[in-house]
Amino acid sequence: MSTYQNHRTALLLVDPYNDFLSEKGKLWPFVKETVESNNIIANLKSLLTAVRKHNIKVIYVPHRQTQKEDYLKWKYFSPSHNGSKNLTLFEKGSWGAEFHPDLLPESGDLIAQNHWTASGFANTDLDFLLKIHDLDHIVIAGMRANTCIDSTARYGVELGYHVTLIKDGIGSFNQDEIIATVEINFPNYGHSLLSAQEFINILES
Repeated sequence: MSTYQNHRTALLLVDPYNDFLSEKGKLWPFVKETVESNNIIANLKSLLTAVRKHNIKVIYVPHRQTQKEDYLKWKYFSPSHNGSKNLTLFEKGSWGAEFHPDLLPESGDLIAQNHWTASGFANTDLDFLLKIHDLDHIVIAGMRANTCIDSTARYGVELGYHVTLIKDGIGSFNQDEIIATVEINFPNYGHSLLSAQEFINILES
């Protein structure tokens, strides 16, 4: 079982937006099944409470807050970019681009620069924030399993971090996407795969 030095560990909370996690969010119809069946909100709340209690740094890793003209004259569009553009996901200044009310930042938390595609590291200051605070163990939870979670975790390993994935702290469009991340992808590159309670138990031990 992995051990964690609290002062060297950070919880990365990826995209906890209303558009994902609240009932009137634009993506709620797609993620509702996995978020509810895996008890994601309650697990994330428990994680936040535990890591703050143990003085583990919380870093929010938010997606780009889309604006109407963000994608004008782009050279290459991925399916993710098309989705953000067509639905105006996490629209800047909107309720959907606010963090879920049960998962709000508190004093001492950090918020990384917005990522445009999937990796929370690509073209952001996340790596800098971790290094400047001398953090080398990252614990990842949030949305969406096979895109932002998988990409951020892979990138973290490539950059030399010890990466833990909270398997019941991630949601997606269907359970197959979560299975692909938790049972196929992450075990081939990540360091530690834990439930929220398993990680909390480690902190409490």
